[in-house]
Amino acid sequence: MIGSIVDFLMGCDDPAVVIDRMADSATRIVSLSITEGGYNVDAETGEFDASNPDARHDVDHPSQPKLVFGYLTAALRKRRDSGLPAFTVQSCDNIQHNGDLTRKMLVGFARLQDSELAAWIDSEVRFPNAMVDRITPVTTDADIEYLRTEFNVDDQWPVVCEPFCQWVIEDHFSAGRPDWQNVGVQFCSNVTPYEEMKLRLLNAGHSVLGILGSVYGYQTINECIHDDLFRDFLRQFFDVEATPVLDAVEGIDLDQYKATLIERFGNPNIRDNLARICLESSSKLPVFLIPTICENLTKGGSIRYAALVIAAWCYYSEKHADRHGQPLDVTDGLKESLHEAAKATRDDRLSFLRIQQVFGDLADNERFAQTYLEMLDRMDRTPDVSEHMRAVLGDAGGAS
Repeated sequence: MIGSIVDFLMGCDDPAVVIDRMADSATRIVSLSITEGGYNVDAETGEFDASNPDARHDVDHPSQPKLVFGYLTAALRKRRDSGLPAFTVQSCDNIQHNGDLTRKMLVGFARLQDSELAAWIDSEVRFPNAMVDRITPVTTDADIEYLRTEFNVDDQWPVVCEPFCQWVIEDHFSAGRPDWQNVGVQFCSNVTPYEEMKLRLLNAGHSVLGILGSVYGYQTINECIHDDLFRDFLRQFFDVEATPVLDAVEGIDLDQYKATLIERFGNPNIRDNLARICLESSSKLPVFLIPTICENLTKGGSIRYAALVIAAWCYYSEKHADRHGQPLDVTDGLKESLHEAAKATRDDRLSFLRIQQVFGDLADNERFAQTYLEMLDRMDRTPDVSEHMRAVLGDAGGAS
């Protein structure tokens, strides 16, 4: 039951009706939420994946599209041919530079159908990048039952979320926009600093707690935050390693933002599961954590907090269990490669770091390799990460 939606059309039932609605002069913004997998990116080239069977279908059947890019192209063709201005395509997905990615994929698809139309789209359509932030854990049976018993509402997929929300959008629109700033949207000229702030604090913070907390034996993010040691370690990671390599962010007090993050993570009503946080860590850490490591290596900053997380991840990847031997639910596209590399650490101490698609050239950086090996030796002595977290916190300023 979503009160903000007053009407809907099913494209799979009648594509022409949806295309006509987007091509109507009253439509000025088409927003998208299609998740990462919906962008149809060729993993090897980074370009639009023209080999996708649905993409091939859409190229040959422009009036009966299956992919979102087929719908958008058909609607924009009608607008161009009718002399109407282009609409804005607004991605709402939790993807870095989501507008730039949408432009690249849409123009790439359109070029397969009509190169002149593709050029018109590239010139006339605006794709503002945006950052979205609100923690929304997976719906559980308990959430459904709570609504049923407390409010007599039978909703089969309620969405639980925290009170906090943030939406930052670049103010680049094709044909005007609503006054969204009156309901909390923050407009800017460049969303990149906001994205980096979120990725290197919120998302990285999730991974720090997710990996260390899982090895320790915790189940949820709020459990970790309610442990003074984990909370202090996370705040010091924020202050000592993440913040020094962040640019200033207009309109944001970073100290307040970090305090708010810790408060959000501790919300007992969210109970974000650590197994979910650790999903696909091999694709998350190269975006959330490793850039911070690399910048600190370049600038001579601390790397000890992050190095402990990586060493703990090596243990996590080898054992698939916490420090008590209880099994962990590991879901990762590189699960087997991570497991084998972690096992090989016994003979080649840097084998885990040599997974280049995750760590790049970190194994070749002498300072990081030495710090990582120190943390790995600690994990070999005992998988009780709390002992190692105390040691890192005890170092003067966390410097390495």
